[in-house]
Amino acid sequence: MRWVVFLRAVNVGKANRCQPALIAKQLAKFGVLNIGAVGTFVVREDVRESALRAAIARKLPFKCEIMICPARDVIRLASKDSFSRQPSGPKIVRFVSVLAKRLRTLPPLPLTLPSDNDWLVKIIAIQDRFVLGLYRRQMRAITYLGKIEKQFGVPVTTRNWNTIEKVAKILSQD
Repeated sequence: MRWVVFLRAVNVGKANRCQPALIAKQLAKFGVLNIGAVGTFVVREDVRESALRAAIARKLPFKCEIMICPARDVIRLASKDSFSRQPSGPKIVRFVSVLAKRLRTLPPLPLTLPSDNDWLVKIIAIQDRFVLGLYRRQMRAITYLGKIEKQFGVPVTTRNWNTIEKVAKILSQD
């Protein structure tokens, strides 16, 4: 099975430093491709998830959450037009947060932080382990993106929607 790997909290400031391109090279036998968004990889070869997780963990000089999703789930996510009815523009960023595991119960949506009238982060959908949302390009928005994890009670890692589209494009070319 092909996979998409998302590492949580790597190369943030001076903490948890690694070289994703080197990790991809070291794991070439699995067909690992570094996407360029820090800690995002496409795995092209058929490998068991447990073997892949162990191999990646051995290459990291620190412990971190490793979210591994079947490639088909990412392709399915990207094929939907989830943001069609949402505001857009240079001051609004579309994002996907990947959950370490599926939520048992889904919260009512949309979920806006800090408030409905003055949102900086808006969660519009949850599909399997993917939380889709928007955030405004303001420094305070980073604080509220961090609250997604606390809100759901499971580790998450966030990527720009453009990264998800890039991953899906690579997977569709295989």
